[in-house]
Amino acid sequence: MTAWQLCAFLLCVAVATGAQSITGFAMALILLGLCGLLDVAPLAEVANVATVLSLVSAAVALRSSRRSIDWPMLRMTGSGSVIGVALGVFLLAWLQSNIVMVLRLLLGVTVVACALVVLFRAEPLARRSPGWTFGLFGALSGVLGGLFSASGPPLVYQYYRQPLELESLRDTLVAALAVSSALRLSLVVASGQFSARAMGLCAVATPLAAAITWWMRRHPPPWPRRAVLVLVCALLLATGAGLIVPSVRSLARTIGG
Repeated sequence: MTAWQLCAFLLCVAVATGAQSITGFAMALILLGLCGLLDVAPLAEVANVATVLSLVSAAVALRSSRRSIDWPMLRMTGSGSVIGVALGVFLLAWLQSNIVMVLRLLLGVTVVACALVVLFRAEPLARRSPGWTFGLFGALSGVLGGLFSASGPPLVYQYYRQPLELESLRDTLVAALAVSSALRLSLVVASGQFSARAMGLCAVATPLAAAITWWMRRHPPPWPRRAVLVLVCALLLATGAGLIVPSVRSLARTIGG
């Protein structure tokens, strides 16, 4: 990795961490999207780095925020994530690279669709969704997390529609994504899919991610729910494009070659 690529990677980490601190998600999505657009590192390695950084940011963010977590919602989501992450990691090891690119393209389209749905249905539901739906969205989130370390979109769609305070939504989302990241990391390391290069990137990026999370928790922007939702949608649209563009390029090269 050149000096320019390292600086660009750290800038991507800073943007992704700041977004995660405000919205409760987007670490992996932003990091994957920006690194895919800038081509600073292989996306498989970036996904592993994003998993570690998500855990670091969650540990810093939730150290003093446990009371705001909706524990029943977290437990129901986590029960589905266990199955989903295992399935996603298995699929990642089994699928050929071109098929993975097709799935990444579909993920990008899904992210964009999620953004549009959240944007046009920004008002919360009248009552909380049934408990089983959190398990279902947790499983779907886990599959995407196992494949790409991008488990956020299904949970963002499900969580941000609930009639809860913004702080509770954000912190519960951070905790749910941390559960998914911990599961993915344990399976990836156990299967030998975590490279030495990814470890080096983690070592460089972890202090930066921890520092930004610490600062943002102590100086949060006083934004209303609607402003946060608009930011969520903008991040989803941007990262969806970041997933779609490299996938289309890779598939075009494959077909053309």
